[in-house]
Amino acid sequence: MKPIRLSAHARERAAHRGASEQEIISTIRDAPWRPAREGRSRAGSTFPFCERWNGRWYATKHVRAVFAEREDCIVVVTVYVYYGGEETQP
Repeated sequence: MKPIRLSAHARERAAHRGASEQEIISTIRDAPWRPAREGRSRAGSTFPFCERWNGRWYATKHVRAVFAEREDCIVVVTVYVYYGGEETQP
């Protein structure tokens, strides 16, 4: 598979939303790709989380990467993160 690069915007959004670079790369390598706007692709993976985010405890984290495939690499354009399984911390 081609090397995966994160744009400056994707790095900023990932840090702000709580996704690691490894989670993003794993998502692109392992999850099915789906079409996205402007000829791009997207892929999403759910990871165990079991931590607090913004004052609430969540069991899972879903990472969605939006990316463009180029001849020599895959460029991640942006990253979305959704937290789920909210409950009282064990």
